[in-house]
Formats: sequence, C-alpha cells, structure tokens
Amino acid sequence: MTKREAPIYKVIFLNQGQVFEMYAKQIYQSDLWGFLEVEEFVFGERTTVVVDPSEEKLKAQFEGVVRSFVPMHSIVRIDEVERVGTPKISEARGTSNVMPFPMPMPDK
Repeated sequence: MTKREAPIYKVIFLNQGQVFEMYAKQIYQSDLWGFLEVEEFVFGERTTVVVDPSEEKLKAQFEGVVRSFVPMHSIVRIDEVERVGTPKISEARGTSNVMPFPMPMPDK
C-alpha cells in the first residue's frame, strides 16, 4: 500500500464580479464566523514559454499571502483533485439577470 500524498483542493469562489479558480493544500472553517480559510496556494510550474495572463495576475495578487479568508457565501465549489490545474480568473456570467437589492436614496 502506498502512502497517499497530501490532498490538493480546487476552490472556486466569487470576488467582485469575477470567478476565481484557485488550488490550495489547506482549507478549513475559520474561527471568524462565516469564513473559510484557504492556505498554501499552489500554482502550476511553468515548463513552456506560454504564459497565462490570468494565472500571472493571480500569482501577483496572492504573492506573500499566507492565509486568505473567503466568505462562505462566495464559495461556488470545492473539489479534492488529483493534480494541480491552471489557476484562473474569469468574468462571472449570468449575474446581469440579478436585480440589486433596492436601497433607499439619501435625501439631498
């Protein structure tokens, strides 16, 4: 029997109108109520000259981040995967059909 490697998780969540697809080694419920903690982000190793700008943007945005707190209501899906894919950012589709909650207008 072979020892199983540490699991890798694909975490998909919404952030400011965009869908983030990230890979991490540690995910757990936070002590901060309503948040999920994501640690040890994993980015694919580059063996070719082709660079994905979406992945590079994520690398730059999460550079130096030890732990990220993601609101539970932003989580779309979490999968345990066999290998790391390409982290990416994409535009959230279908949100244009959602009507914003009406807010009272302040008196002038």
